[in-house]
Amino acid sequence: MVNRMIVSNVLHRPIRTAVSVLAVAIEVGMVMLVVGMTHGLVDDAARRVQGVGADVMVQPPGTSFMFGLTSAPMPVKYADLLARIPRVQAVTPVLFQTNLSGGLNVIYGIDLASFDRVTGGFVYHAGGPFTGPYDVLVDDLYARANHVKVGQTLTLLNHDFRVCGIVEHGKGSRIFIPLDTIQDLAGSRDKATIFFVKGSDPGYVDDVVAAIHQLLPKHNVLSIREYMSLMTSNNLPALDAFVTSLISVAVAIGFLVIFLSMYTTITERTREIGILKSLGASKGYIIGIILREAGVLCAAGIVGGYGGTLFAKRMILTQFPTLSVELTPEWWLWAALLALGGTLMGAFYPALRAARLDPIDALAYE
Repeated sequence: MVNRMIVSNVLHRPIRTAVSVLAVAIEVGMVMLVVGMTHGLVDDAARRVQGVGADVMVQPPGTSFMFGLTSAPMPVKYADLLARIPRVQAVTPVLFQTNLSGGLNVIYGIDLASFDRVTGGFVYHAGGPFTGPYDVLVDDLYARANHVKVGQTLTLLNHDFRVCGIVEHGKGSRIFIPLDTIQDLAGSRDKATIFFVKGSDPGYVDDVVAAIHQLLPKHNVLSIREYMSLMTSNNLPALDAFVTSLISVAVAIGFLVIFLSMYTTITERTREIGILKSLGASKGYIIGIILREAGVLCAAGIVGGYGGTLFAKRMILTQFPTLSVELTPEWWLWAALLALGGTLMGAFYPALRAARLDPIDALAYE
């Protein structure tokens, strides 16, 4: 009987019901997409650094583990010193430059021969290696997102580059140009931002790190394993605050819409509530009905939010192949719980108001 009454109430005002469900769906979708895109961004950056194939990375003193935030204060000649350390198989210097044309990208300036020794070499989808100082390699995702073909001209760092090859994604950057060229453009001749070091045996990585610390005591030396553990949104305070702010906005939207919807419902059904109370319905019974009705709206909104999120993810990845959206099971649950919590909070005051109505006043309400 109660369930039929709840369903009838929900269907009685289809537009208001649809708006309430949509608000919850938007809340769920915002939470999942914001978190998914944030985690995807951080995890993708970490996986691409791991994909370089190095075991250790060496950065200048006082630098952040977030790439692209430093220039090039280290001499390239450090590569020879690092290569002499026992159990070091290969070393490659890389110079980072941030490029804003066509989106935000960190360009790797590489010495192709040493970079290949560390990474095992690029897998070419089209074209081939550098043949001139103003050649550029792009990965397949960047090429697909920007409709880039071999032989095409790209403007990077205010210069024109010829696309000489399209490579498999996952080896650090999405754009690579010769080290000498990027040094000239950046005014950093014989300088590097980072050294990727590959060991001869993964079991001796800690020994290599200790040896590098002795050689360059003030520099930032991290094993790739340690770097991967640091690359989480929790270790990026600004990003974590951004995610928390957007989630708060999403919950507030759901709360306010449900509050308004249920408050209006109580006002419209004052006489019905008076009848129920005159028949002996308790305050708990009235509150229970209102909260269960809100729960039905919330459940429909959660399902709609899940479906909308999956559709939005597909659209985002179709339009922007270089982005990554990770929808983890943990946040499927958290999104639902946040939506449910916001819905119940939004419905509680209207439910309490309904329970406190005087039956005589409610029956006399026009």
